[in-house]
Amino acid sequence: MRAPTRCFAAALVFTVIAVACLPTFLVPNPSFAAEPAEITDTPTFADTDWPWWRGPQRDGVAAPQDPPTSWSETENVVWRQPVPGRGHGSLTLLGDCVYLAAADREQQFQSVLCLDRASGKERWQTQVHRGGLQTAKMAKANSKASFASSTVATDGTRLFINFVNDDAMWTTALDLAGEILWQRKICDYVIHQGYGASPTVYHNLVIVAADNKGGGAIAGLDRGTGEIVWRRERPQKPNYTSPIILQAAGREQLVFSGCDLVTSLDPLTGKEIWEVEGATTECVTSVVTDGQHVFTSGGYPKNHIAAVAADGSGEVIWETNTRAYVPSLLHRNGYLFAVLDEGIATCIRAEDGETMWKSRLGGTFSASPVLVGDRIYATNEEGETYIFTASSEAFEQLGENKLGESVFATPVFAGDQIFMRIARQEDGRRQEYVVCIGE
Repeated sequence: MRAPTRCFAAALVFTVIAVACLPTFLVPNPSFAAEPAEITDTPTFADTDWPWWRGPQRDGVAAPQDPPTSWSETENVVWRQPVPGRGHGSLTLLGDCVYLAAADREQQFQSVLCLDRASGKERWQTQVHRGGLQTAKMAKANSKASFASSTVATDGTRLFINFVNDDAMWTTALDLAGEILWQRKICDYVIHQGYGASPTVYHNLVIVAADNKGGGAIAGLDRGTGEIVWRRERPQKPNYTSPIILQAAGREQLVFSGCDLVTSLDPLTGKEIWEVEGATTECVTSVVTDGQHVFTSGGYPKNHIAAVAADGSGEVIWETNTRAYVPSLLHRNGYLFAVLDEGIATCIRAEDGETMWKSRLGGTFSASPVLVGDRIYATNEEGETYIFTASSEAFEQLGENKLGESVFATPVFAGDQIFMRIARQEDGRRQEYVVCIGE
């Protein structure tokens, strides 16, 4: 693998490229669980931050605010910034910056970018990998997939990103100025559909997963050094879900689904708390909880939404054959809200799985819905965002807005603004933009 290159965007003039030294790689070891490492506090953030995949609480619920319910190409667009390559990872907000990952298979780069939150102008771009995207195995990715589908995570002083490159999964840490601090190979990776698991930050660790049909791993890395604190081997099955830390059954648990399992680990040590056969083989969605149950969903080969007891009893409370494969669930006040891949919004009672209502929206969905107050925002692959009430009584649509021609990334909400990643065809090629929506 070639050395990473850091690119500074000089506004409207030119880009200076400086070559950095490649950090030492750590060869992954077989499974091992650690004794609790030195515990440091998990970072805290302002309500105007969105520090990682699915937001501050990792559940798709935004802080209380009042973002717009109406926008268009010309209405309520604060700024629009073109970005290179393609990426389906969500945006990450910290202070006055917007962070994102991008990749271009033809140009052979995978990068992390920083945009100015007020203006959208690029502050810096760091090439994390050059080359490694055109191997025979990498070519097997789904045509919908991107090579930058993970969401950047931050601990307030560092950035963390996962990329599959050169038939392996790598985790990289950068500082807030874009300098690479360390980089670690987690495991070899056999592409099936693609890769999209995002890193998650917990105390002194960044936790990453790389399920794949060649045999993957989930690992806890020291945030400061990248050293592997704990590691668990995973089944030889394709799977795409991100590890999620949640408070359930009286303790914090690291829970993820897929590979025909629902698995709970101690996030500090990697030791198993419980594991239940179920779910399905391939999951893209992230789990949610009501504090007593974990709700999982998946779409291949089995369609399902299920409730699993979080106390280690192994009990599957209920299960349906509803296909929620890519967009993740929301939980609010005893009810689950889902937008199915096929474009149907639905509300499910969490205690027994009974469907309260269904309503067809339109289009196909990959982005996950986001709950803001009592409103749910859901964006389909054609850039149409449907806004409806998070009510168990009936479906009530509040708005419908279109922006762009293609959207796969879940929008983020902070400070009464919406930050979206959209794309359109320009001069015969796909051009991606980051857009800030606000009044």
